[in-house]
Amino acid sequence: MNQLQALLNDSLIRTKHVENAALIDIREKKVCASTFGFNVPPENALSLIYAFSKNLLQVRRGGLDFKQKYYKCVRADEHSIYLQNPDGGLIVVKTKTFILVATYEVGMYPSVCVEAVEKLGKRTYFDCPGGPENLYVKKVMKPSPGEGEVLLKVSASALNRADLLQRKGKYPPPKGASDILGLEASGSVAGLGPGCKGRWKIGDSVMALLSGGGQAEYVAVPEGFLMPIPNDMTFIQAAAIPEAWLTAFQLLHFVVKVQKGESVLIHAGASGVGMAAVQLVRLAEAVPIVTAGTQEKLKATANAGAAAGFNYKTEDFSEKVLEFTQGSGVDIILDCVGGSYWEKNLNCLRTDGRWIIYGLLSGGEVHGDLLSKLLSKRASIHTSLLRSRDKEYKERLVKAFTEDVLPYFSEGASPHLQPFVDSVYPLHEIAEAHRIMEENKNIGKIVVEIPASS
Repeated sequence: MNQLQALLNDSLIRTKHVENAALIDIREKKVCASTFGFNVPPENALSLIYAFSKNLLQVRRGGLDFKQKYYKCVRADEHSIYLQNPDGGLIVVKTKTFILVATYEVGMYPSVCVEAVEKLGKRTYFDCPGGPENLYVKKVMKPSPGEGEVLLKVSASALNRADLLQRKGKYPPPKGASDILGLEASGSVAGLGPGCKGRWKIGDSVMALLSGGGQAEYVAVPEGFLMPIPNDMTFIQAAAIPEAWLTAFQLLHFVVKVQKGESVLIHAGASGVGMAAVQLVRLAEAVPIVTAGTQEKLKATANAGAAAGFNYKTEDFSEKVLEFTQGSGVDIILDCVGGSYWEKNLNCLRTDGRWIIYGLLSGGEVHGDLLSKLLSKRASIHTSLLRSRDKEYKERLVKAFTEDVLPYFSEGASPHLQPFVDSVYPLHEIAEAHRIMEENKNIGKIVVEIPASS
């Protein structure tokens, strides 16, 4: 048995409801593996290849014949074709190298065999690390909520730098988390798992902190990771809150414990976390100072409440910060840039100041005598990630944010907090959304709207 045959058997035969399957080598134009007794005629193999390359519109309109049976097309795009007849269904999935064709039982939802296809895809093209062009939408199994979990029907999600890193293969999800992108989502409660404590009911409008899975139609979420959406807020706006605002809140209140009157330097001030941090610093009656790369971004941060802002591309932000603070420097630095900023950060950090690193956009390598300069200022470095925190920590964080911050998002609250949405992309344009973030063009959050199934 060759490797492909073994992989096919392992991936598909053990998957419930899948009857038969075969792999077609696109380049060789022939079947290279199939489940026992499932013989795909050469002319059918060619027709499936040509269905994607030449005849997709024709398949959509007229279906196709396979093994002397006619199948009506249910849905077709450049990656997958779903077909049905009275006897059962046929799914055809195209990767970079292979076409997989699988039959499934009558009356079953086509996605029953896609979970198995994903196993194969890791060997070929699905979920291959790389650029935005590798992203596409596919069918997967609808999740079932486990003990203490809520099933969320997602209306919107939002992009984070972690999504870009995961796409590139540099930031895998924590053990046990979904490998679907999306660290936050908003939508409606669609189901309750066993053991839920009764806080949520079907139909509630909620937003959720996630370890993954938000950019999908449904996601299962621990009930303690949910927050109610204020009555006057849309799903689009709510999707821009959980990951960015909880990250900023965590950094300021759980890690460095910002105090009234302190000064806080926020790098990437026009990012989702940055815009949240500016407002949270103001809420704590401290002084937010930002860096950003364009005047447009600096203007947006000023409108959000920044006391001062400096263009890191055209001026030395450390000297400007010292000038603004009359030589004393800042008490706290929120740094998502890392290595290239270390010297300027220490230059403008006050004696006994706190420098917290929560990202490494410029890398983690440091050239120079960091420790001596850190020691001379009696400064402290903190590091923090949110995604990998344990369930209990995240529940405490969500609870504190819900009680201490969420009321200020409601209309009429003073001060009034608001998420900043840069742009909204439908799910099928996810690749373009990634490109925009990768080019640092956004001010605030990029939101992804999830379509309801037909």
